[in-house]
Amino acid sequence: MANKKKVVVAFSGGLDTSYTVMKLALDGWEVYAACANTGGFSDEQLKRNEENAYKLGAVQYVTLDVTQEYYEKSLKYMIFGNVLRNNTYPISVSSERIFQALAIARYAKEIGADAIAHGSTGAGNDQIRFDMTFLVMAPGIDIITLTRDKALSRKEEVDFLNAHGFTADFTKLKYSYNVGIWGTSICGGELLDPAQGLPEEAYLKHVTAQDEEAELRIKFSKGEIVAVNGEPFEDKIKAIQKIEEIGASYAIGRDCNVGDTIIGIKGRVGFEAAAPLLIIEAHRLLEKSTLSKWQQYWKDQVANWYGMFLHESQYLEPVMPDIEAMLTSSQRHVNGTAILKLRPYSFQTVGIDSDDDLTKSKLGEYGEMQHGWTADEAKGFIKVSSTPLRVYYGIHPDEKR
Repeated sequence: MANKKKVVVAFSGGLDTSYTVMKLALDGWEVYAACANTGGFSDEQLKRNEENAYKLGAVQYVTLDVTQEYYEKSLKYMIFGNVLRNNTYPISVSSERIFQALAIARYAKEIGADAIAHGSTGAGNDQIRFDMTFLVMAPGIDIITLTRDKALSRKEEVDFLNAHGFTADFTKLKYSYNVGIWGTSICGGELLDPAQGLPEEAYLKHVTAQDEEAELRIKFSKGEIVAVNGEPFEDKIKAIQKIEEIGASYAIGRDCNVGDTIIGIKGRVGFEAAAPLLIIEAHRLLEKSTLSKWQQYWKDQVANWYGMFLHESQYLEPVMPDIEAMLTSSQRHVNGTAILKLRPYSFQTVGIDSDDDLTKSKLGEYGEMQHGWTADEAKGFIKVSSTPLRVYYGIHPDEKR
C-alpha cells in the first residue's frame, strides 16, 4: 500500500463519483473519498456515503464540514449584496462548489495526495469550478476526471459497478436535484422544453402550513440575521434553516432561471429556495430605509459583479476581498426588523421597524409636509435644477418632445 499513489476523490455519493472511487481503486490507486459538506447533506446521507465509500474500495472516508466557512466567506456577502443571478436565481450550486473544491484541495495537500479526482462531465460549469480551484490551490497535484475524459454514459457506469458487485440503485430519474443550504436546483424533465414549466410533483417541498397567512419577522444587525420571529440566533446557519422551514411550508421560492454558462451555452434550471428569497427580500426592504441613495446604487453595482464572479469560478480573483470590504462597510446601519406576509406559493413585503430608518426625518414627511425648507426655497431649487435643460432646449427647441 505504501507504494501506491494517493488520490482524493471529491465524493458526493452519486453515480459518477461512485464509479470514480471503484475504478481508481481497481486500477491500483490508494483512494481517499472526501465529502465536502456545505450544508446540503443530512446525517443519514453522510453515513450512507461513508458505508458506500468503503464498499467501493476507498481506504479512507472523511466528511469535510465547511458549512460555517461557506457562510462566513460567501453566503454573508450574498445577503449583504442581495445577490440574485439575472434578478432571479440565488447563486447556490455555483457558490457551494467553490467551497467544496477549496476543502478538497486543502485535504489533498494535507495527506500528500498525488491526484484529485471529481465526477464532472464536460458539458457543465462544475468542471471549471473544480479544476480552476485545484489548479490554483493545489498546484502540482494531478486532476483526474474519468466521466469527462471517457465521455461515459450512465449505463456504462452502472454496468461497471454492477459487474464488480456494487448494486446501489442509480436508476435515471426524470429530474436531478442538488440540495443545499442556499436552495435546491432542479434539472431535466419539462425544463428541456423552453415552453414548459415544472409541475407540482417536480418539487420536493409542498404546502403544509396550517394557516392561510402568516407573518415572518427577520431581525438584522449590521446586515446579518440575529432573530427570526423573536427567537434569537447566534448561529447564522440555524437561522437560515429556520427561515427555510417556515417558508418551505408555504412552498415559497419556486422559479426557473435561464442563464449563460461559463463555457458559453445557455442553461435552464428550476429551483426552490424559500430561505434565500425571503432573506434577500427582507434585507433589501430594510436597506431601502437605512441606506442612502448612493450607497444603494454603488452597492448594487459591486454586488452584481460579486455574484457573476462567484458563478463563473472567479472567487479567487483578488478583487473579491475588495468587493467584500465595500459590502461589509455598507451594512453598518442595516439594523432592524423586516416584516413579511407569507401565503401559499407567495409572499409580500410589509414594512420595517428600525432605529436607523431614514424615513423618520424631522425635515419632512414625503407627500405631507416639509419642515427643513420653505416653499420659496423649493421653487428656487426646482428652477436651478432645471437650468441645464432650459439651456439645451433654448438652443435646440426643435428637439423638445
